[in-house]
Amino acid sequence: MGKVKVLVVDDSAFMRKIIKNLLEEDDRIQVVATSKNGIECLDVLQNQEIDVITLDVEMPKMNGLDCLKEIMRIKPTPVVMLSSTTTEGAENTITAMSLGAIDFLTKPSGQISLDLHKVQDILISKVLIAKDVNINNFRKSSEKEKKQFDKETNILTNIFKKRCVIAIGTSTGGPRALQQVLTNLPKLDLPIFVVQHMPKGFTKSLADRLNTLSSLNIKEAEQNEKVNNGTVYIAPGGLHMTVELVNNELFIRLNTNEPRNGHRPSVDELFESISYLDGYHKIGVIMTGMGSDGAKGLKKMKLSKNCLSIAESEETSIVFGMPKSAIQNDCVDEIVPLDDIAMTLLRILKV
Repeated sequence: MGKVKVLVVDDSAFMRKIIKNLLEEDDRIQVVATSKNGIECLDVLQNQEIDVITLDVEMPKMNGLDCLKEIMRIKPTPVVMLSSTTTEGAENTITAMSLGAIDFLTKPSGQISLDLHKVQDILISKVLIAKDVNINNFRKSSEKEKKQFDKETNILTNIFKKRCVIAIGTSTGGPRALQQVLTNLPKLDLPIFVVQHMPKGFTKSLADRLNTLSSLNIKEAEQNEKVNNGTVYIAPGGLHMTVELVNNELFIRLNTNEPRNGHRPSVDELFESISYLDGYHKIGVIMTGMGSDGAKGLKKMKLSKNCLSIAESEETSIVFGMPKSAIQNDCVDEIVPLDDIAMTLLRILKV
């Protein structure tokens, strides 16, 4: 098996050298070219075989977002974005994920990060994962026609005439998958809880973007807030999110307990808390992502009363790790393509 051929794109010659050196410390990776802007990137891409691109957002002549659009148009290639942790950087990163970027990495100290070595292992891991993803799945989902719902449209939950909650867990490829599912749902008379593996500062931008596209009210969860029907709560980066039933009402709890499966927020943490909700029907959804987070929690949900579960199929998962682990753990009722998850949820809710 040959080395992963990487193109590094950054307007800083210093950063190009640092990124190249960090990546090539892994024997599985070869940086075959570097570019200082989007125009150069596209020229290299059309003349060389490239497996993965690391792409900076802020560049002259053609910035990372415009370049990403062209990459996906002329020669779809897995892209890992390198982003700053500023508010604008987070917003641009979320936009990049919707345009087709596989994943992203935050530079520890801004555009010129002398301490990029601190995240070397994560950078290498993301590049290696990106090499094996099915980039065409991004294109398929973006080309699907979305059913539009008016903000006032409301489907009352009548699953066995009981109260119901939906809990969703996802990781690599998740922002795009969440957009696909949530924009195809009308306003529902129930709450939805989401764990998307992301660092602090990015989940609010994700929630804000999805809120502009969906009929649902989508927000980043806050500590001790009362849960309202028709709202999607996204766990804040860096914090576990659980749901607690108090005096017949649901409340959000956030904590900084140790990461689980290497993640905080953890899908298992959310799903396990959902399993304790007496008097509620529960729907668990596992979508694209690396690793096994969510499998144990979904199993616990299934062992509690009144739970149905859905896993995204391999054919549409950008990374099939999380759905596969849940399926192997024998806790999945339905395995469906990403494009069918929203309609499957509506079918279940209208039983």
